[in-house]
Amino acid sequence: MREATAEEMRSSFVNCSKGETRRMNLPQEAPPLPWEEMEFLGWRDPRAQEHAYLVTDSEEGLVGIALRLSSGGRGGGFFRTMACSLCLTVHPSGGVRLFNAPKRGAAGRKGDSVGLYVCEDLACPLYVRGLRTSPLIQPAETITREERVERLRDNLARFVAGFLVS
Repeated sequence: MREATAEEMRSSFVNCSKGETRRMNLPQEAPPLPWEEMEFLGWRDPRAQEHAYLVTDSEEGLVGIALRLSSGGRGGGFFRTMACSLCLTVHPSGGVRLFNAPKRGAAGRKGDSVGLYVCEDLACPLYVRGLRTSPLIQPAETITREERVERLRDNLARFVAGFLVS
């Protein structure tokens, strides 16, 4: 992903109004971000934890998608595990959450949305590179790190593509 300014990120959102993008809280950048090693920048709003955002590069340019943490979802006790739909990292209960993204345009205004189970911290690029780890032992894979990164890119591209068609 290429480095993006706050204004570029705000103007990239395809499924929310300009007013919503003005009110969103962008991530507070502490250390410089490793942009070249990120397929997307994802964050939860520190003032409204049910709001989350994902910004990525696509063939059409920078694309932002507003997400909402689902209040429902799969129940289960301490021992339930789930895998992220984007990076396939397995997490213990609560480590993968259902995020809903309103569809673009009239469908979104009517309440239509797309749901996706994603790492709660939206740190998929870090998980596939081994820079962040889940407390669970991960299933053995026979693919390389580069192939895991490519799989994340493919899964992300499929999700984002659904928001680029009107």
